[in-house]
This record gives sequence, C-alpha cells and structure tokens, in this order.
Amino acid sequence: MAQIIEMPKLSDTMTVGTLVKWLKNEGDAVKNGTMLAEVETDKATMELECFFDGTLLKILAPAGSQVEIGAPLCAIGKPGEKWELPAGKPAPKADVAGSAKSTAQTVDEKSPAPSIAPAKESPAPAPSSSATVAPLPSVASEGQRIRISPLAKKLAAEKGMDPASITGSGPGGRIVRADVLAAEKSGPVKGGTGGGGKSGAGLASTLSSKGPIQDERAVPVSTMRGVIAKRLLESKTQIPHFYLDVEVDAAPLLDLRLQLNSALEKEGVKLSVNDFILKASAEALRRVPAVNASWEQTQIRYFGAAHVSFAVAIDDGLITPVVRDSHLKSIFAISAEAKTLGKLAKEKKLKPDQFTGGTFCVSNLGMMGIDRFSAIINPPNAAILAVGTTVKKPVVEEDRIVIGQRLTLTLSCDHRVVDGAVGAQFLAALRELLEKPALLLI
Repeated sequence: MAQIIEMPKLSDTMTVGTLVKWLKNEGDAVKNGTMLAEVETDKATMELECFFDGTLLKILAPAGSQVEIGAPLCAIGKPGEKWELPAGKPAPKADVAGSAKSTAQTVDEKSPAPSIAPAKESPAPAPSSSATVAPLPSVASEGQRIRISPLAKKLAAEKGMDPASITGSGPGGRIVRADVLAAEKSGPVKGGTGGGGKSGAGLASTLSSKGPIQDERAVPVSTMRGVIAKRLLESKTQIPHFYLDVEVDAAPLLDLRLQLNSALEKEGVKLSVNDFILKASAEALRRVPAVNASWEQTQIRYFGAAHVSFAVAIDDGLITPVVRDSHLKSIFAISAEAKTLGKLAKEKKLKPDQFTGGTFCVSNLGMMGIDRFSAIINPPNAAILAVGTTVKKPVVEEDRIVIGQRLTLTLSCDHRVVDGAVGAQFLAALRELLEKPALLLI
C-alpha cells in the first residue's frame, strides 16, 4: 500500500501551512531525503522532505491551498500501486485566498513589483473643483510590443512617462516625439494657479514628469504576515507593557571591538556590536534571572538557561533565530552562530528548533540609523530589548564637556512577570557589562 505524506507541524505555533508550490510532479521518482514541496508556515517558508523511496503517485493538496496539520498532501508508492486516504481525512482543496496567493507568488518570481488587480475596485474619489482629471489612456495588452521611435522613447524616459499610456500618431500607430509632448501637455492635472509664483501649467508639467510612487496592487496576506499580525495584536492588547531605557557609554565597547577585529582579522573573526549585546544580554540574564521568565496564566516559569533570540528582517516580515545556551558560550561562538542563523533566516532555511524556544529577544535597529525605539514583546518572552544606533554627542565627564559615544537601550517588560525594579536591575547589569566589555571575554 502506498504511503500518504501528511502536513507536519513545522513550528510550535503552527496550525495550518500554505502549500506554496510542488517541487516534484506526479509520476516523478523520489527517494528518502528528496524535497517534495515548499510549505509556508507562520514562521518561515520551509521545504517538505520525503521519507520514502518510490514514485509520486498523487498530489492531494494543490499549490496555493492552506492545509491543516495532519491533512494528506501526497501519495508515495510503486508505479501503479493503489492508494487510499485515511478515514476522516479528505484531500484539501485550494480556496480562493490560496489560489490568489499562489498567483501572486508566481508573478512575484518574475517581477519584483507585480500589479495584482483586486476582485472589486472601490470607486475613485471625486476630483476637486480646482483640477480636471483626464480619462485614463488605453494600455497595451500584456506581451504586446510598443511601437515607439528611439527619440520618443528617450524623451518619455526623461519625463518619467510610460510609453504604454501614450497614443501613437505615426505609421502603424508608432509613437513619435510629438505624441510624447502632446501627452505631457494633456497630463492628469491642468489649470489652477500654483503657489510661489509658479503657474498652473508649470505645476502640471512638474507633476506629469513624475511617475507613481509604486504600482497600486492588492497582495493576499501570507501565512507568516497573518500570524505576525495576530500575535502582535495579542501581545499589545493582552500583555501589560511598560518601558525602561538607559543610555550606555559605548566608547569602551567600540574600542575593544576594533582591537579584537584588528588582532584576529587573519582568523576571519569580525565581531559586531550586536554580538556584544547578545553576549551581554545572556550574562545579564544570569545576574538577574527574574527577567528570564514567562507568564503561564496560573504560574510563572523561570528558565534555567538563557536562549537569546534576535530579530531578523526577511521579505514578508521578521523571524527570531535563537542562540541556545548563550550564557555558556563565548562571544566568538555567539558571533559565529548568529551569522550562520542570520544567513539561514534570510534564505528561509531555518529549521523549527532554530527559531523556537527563545527565552529573551533582542531587536536591533541601530544598524539602520534609528536612535531609539520601543519593541513589542514576543510572547511567551517576558521582555524584549530594543537597541538603537551609537550616537556621537557632547557629554559631561568630571564637570567637562567632551565628545562621547552613546547607545540607547530600551527594555519592554511584561508587568505580569517583571516589575520596574527588576527591569531596572537588568538594565543596570547590562550597562555595566557593555561599559566594561572585557568582562564579556571571561
């Protein structure tokens, strides 16, 4: 009897998975270890592995369908072998949202900015009395070659105009220079008077020379983005957040980092500021273990190990890879592991045990130039640390104003678990470790 492969549970919070696409077709030979399909969970897009040798007899879940855990996906067996579904487990069907999602992903593979028309368009807002809105020009159908002279094409590009929206008057409908100029004059906004001494015609010319911000489109919400939205809403509405921030003298950390990277350059070692923060967070959790906890309704769980996760931005949201037992690892080990996990995260190749089970989270937007921010707690964690950028600013040292390097850290706490005094103790320990970074090398 053929083997039925079912939807596995690929993350701790997963209830359904979206079958993004099949990597094998019916009739293809497969073996143990063959990747059959791509499945999007609430955490990442992962590959579905085959554990049998044989032939892909039947695909039971079409691409784009959302499949519950335990539902049948496909049948594997010998060519011509009979197969049957387990009792009470009908084959999943693609729903409308799933089909739309599949279409969106197919288009996305070909174009970075697809234009997907919604099923129903909302009526356009009425134009203001001070502007005349011209009717939308006809657009060339998909795949149709636009006939345009080289000079007209260059002129349209300079003016930011789409040749497909211009009506040609040349032989065979060819677009010539005069057509581009005429289209510019009959732009979407005419008349009226502009401020600052600029005429309405001048304003219309300025506006018509610029294209839209982006192609207007409606993209179905992915499984990951939907779960992120749900979890963040639950976190913000159900967890009583409070925030503490502290300013850290980052000069000693930056000096030590520079020395270590210079000394160990030949060994390929390159420590980041975030590596120091991950290590310091793990050590601060050792010193103030009350922060390394989780609310469990009728009890508070205090963890015996610091599994520090860090936020990584990916195409459709973010994911938090976990450096397990961070309190037992050197800063060099943490750095190497964080780089590996970050790379896997961006490639969407993390395994479930690499992004689940974190007990504390670090979110760093400093590398993007953000001075300070407050992060939303990632349940079931009781706290999350938001890291800003290092800012050069005047500071007072021994009654003298000097140039300092300052780093702002903001701790978001679950008040059901962490009180203000405990959060303050944690930040004090963290600041001491970062201002005396040699302690992180012990």
